[in-house]
Amino acid sequence: MRLKDDQPLAFKEATRYLTNAADLLRKAGRANGNYKDKKYVQLAGHAAWLGVLIALDYYLESKGVTIAKERKSKRWYSNQLSRHSRKLNTAFINAYEGLHLHLGYDGAGLVKSVQAYLAEGQKVIELCRKG
Repeated sequence: MRLKDDQPLAFKEATRYLTNAADLLRKAGRANGNYKDKKYVQLAGHAAWLGVLIALDYYLESKGVTIAKERKSKRWYSNQLSRHSRKLNTAFINAYEGLHLHLGYDGAGLVKSVQAYLAEGQKVIELCRKG
């Protein structure tokens, strides 16, 4: 689906998820370079990760890859991406480790790390957008 400005809806949705993640982090509060509330860091990590997956699915579909309805593994995404873009695959792996694992599960609280992980998620979305 395309909108008036010719930007696919998937990328607008993916960016919206990253914006929601940033809003959740504001609720976490900061003290001494760390986020105070782990719950909001985890929620932000999950939200940002979902945005990355939306962009990746659209990108892969545009490359002719059939996207199954069931859950796909990190290995599946990495195998598919390695056929199309090594740079995107590397950014995907970094986003997976940062957003999904460190933030989403561990609730890593160091502000600088969290910002770097979000930037990596944004990088994946931008690389997908460029095709």
